[in-house]
Amino acid sequence: MKNTLKTLTGLATVASISAMASFGAHAQSNQIEAKDSGFYVGGNYGYLRVEGEDDFDDDKDVWQGLVGYKFNEWVAIEGGYVDFGDYGNDIAGAETDGYTAAIKGILPLTERFSLYAKAGQLWSETEYNFAGVSRDNDDESLFVGAGLSYAVTSNFLVNAEYTVYDTELDADEAFDDIDDTDFETDLKQASIGVEYRF
Repeated sequence: MKNTLKTLTGLATVASISAMASFGAHAQSNQIEAKDSGFYVGGNYGYLRVEGEDDFDDDKDVWQGLVGYKFNEWVAIEGGYVDFGDYGNDIAGAETDGYTAAIKGILPLTERFSLYAKAGQLWSETEYNFAGVSRDNDDESLFVGAGLSYAVTSNFLVNAEYTVYDTELDADEAFDDIDDTDFETDLKQASIGVEYRF
């Protein structure tokens, strides 16, 4: 937990320094040419909490790649790939990854800061492991997220985001002959990311 907090604090510090350096460089002219529409790509790194566990854990890091299109200053669509990593223990564990599609609403606050929220669908595959035996199961679930974005330049942004995936990890579907394999849970992701707009 301490390593996790140190890493997350370090990432937040780097993002803050980057934002403050940019603010200083643009102190005389805070105007930036906003990219109100077009394609963008991005990536997020963060930590996963599996419902039923008390803390974020440093072996539950989340990687996410994104591609999107902004129709205007307020609305975008977004798709992505997310790797939730593995969780559980040596006797019973799971590993989940999947693809997402979402609609994103954006609320500009200033020239550089904006809030956003998104909602969409996750198509995931979970590999369950029980005492050395593995099975796969596919699932579809909804997710919602919200975040704060800072435009370092008109093309490059840094984001802080929190997302909840309403995933029902039910290993009964993968193991018909094993009882008490119900992993129903939410996956909760806290992440820091970057975005580049073309």
